Amino acid sequence: MFSQKTVQALARDSKGRFFLDRDGFLFRYVLDYLRDQQLVLPDHFPEKMRLQREAEYFKLPELVKVLVQKVNNQNSISNKTFQNGSEEQLPNVEVTRNLAFVNEHALFAGNQSTLPDLERSGFITIGYCGSYTLSHTDSKFRRVARVMVCGKTSLAKEVFGETLNESRDPDLPLERYTSRYYLKCDFLEQVFDRLADSGFHMVACNSTGTCATAHDQADDKLWTSYNEYIFYRE
Repeated sequence: MFSQKTVQALARDSKGRFFLDRDGFLFRYVLDYLRDQQLVLPDHFPEKMRLQREAEYFKLPELVKVLVQKVNNQNSISNKTFQNGSEEQLPNVEVTRNLAFVNEHALFAGNQSTLPDLERSGFITIGYCGSYTLSHTDSKFRRVARVMVCGKTSLAKEVFGETLNESRDPDLPLERYTSRYYLKCDFLEQVFDRLADSGFHMVACNSTGTCATAHDQADDKLWTSYNEYIFYRE
């Protein structure tokens, strides 16, 4: 890719750096392979075929061969399981993913009785850091730096869908809990609307505020705050 014959054709950014328009989070597995010549993936890794495409793009035939074998093994296990008529042999993460999918569609269809209560209930905590000022002339009266989501992965994905940024825990199984997700939006009302539409109601909240020092009284730095809202669905 970076040989004298092809390097001139590669795209560059405004600072002259090479720009590869590929999945940055999958590239970490490519980079690990380049370091150690070994492929180590998390348990229940769901994106083997996408990673195979990345290996093909970066012209790594040995890595492609390993991934093809892993994909074939996974498909073979799935086919044998369904042919034997025993879905209970499926990995827990696949069963949970199917339940979350059914739950999401049952919710919009107005029929939530198709799943046990254990799968529908749970807590989601919304937290954010922000700043605010007492000046009424400031157009940035309330600034929300980032809305963070804590809770079960399947619930977070069901409620927030495409607005959920999973860059910190991209491979987390649906039955696991995380405090590392955050949202692409920064409007708290939009977050609350989504939670309300999904049947959640707020059960607790807390907030802290800290005043800036006397020597740092800029309007947008006068106060900083951290807030948490805890929602529950029965």
